[in-house]
Amino acid sequence: MAKKSSNGGFGKLFLGFLLGVVAVVAGLFAYLKFGPLPVAVTDAPLPFEKQIVALPLNARIERESKNAPFGISEDVFESGAHVYRAQCASCHGTPGHDVGFAKHMFPTAPQLWKSHGEGVVGVSDDEPGETYWKVANGIRLSGMPSYKHILSDTQMWQVSLLLKNADKELPGPVTQILNSPIP
Repeated sequence: MAKKSSNGGFGKLFLGFLLGVVAVVAGLFAYLKFGPLPVAVTDAPLPFEKQIVALPLNARIERESKNAPFGISEDVFESGAHVYRAQCASCHGTPGHDVGFAKHMFPTAPQLWKSHGEGVVGVSDDEPGETYWKVANGIRLSGMPSYKHILSDTQMWQVSLLLKNADKELPGPVTQILNSPIP
């Protein structure tokens, strides 16, 4: 009687596993190279794309969030309004004036002066440290640039504090700045 080798089963199992990995990698490469991936702004997002991106983004913001180095005042709001008007309004709109092309971006640029339920206007429900992080660092693959090398820390905090208070009545001069024509 011939004795069966016990190594043959493991070798076949390993070879099957290896061929399976190669097949998956080759299929993934073929899909990426020749498949209809959603790379255009008008394409539907991948399944769970928002959830997959939000998880690491929110974790990093929570880890790196800071507190504002100064409080709010009319001067802070006025300075923030000047910065907002010059740097942010072209995508995120102004009070009562949405930006038409923003809804055709992917992801859409949120209109930061528009109510989106329960008295929340724009990002007024976010902590200023979260808004500051997004302004300073930008958000990859979203169209939101980093302003870290364009604006000073003070300017980024002024905008963040202004947006935190977008759900409140702002002083008249601030509203005038926000509603003035783009230079």
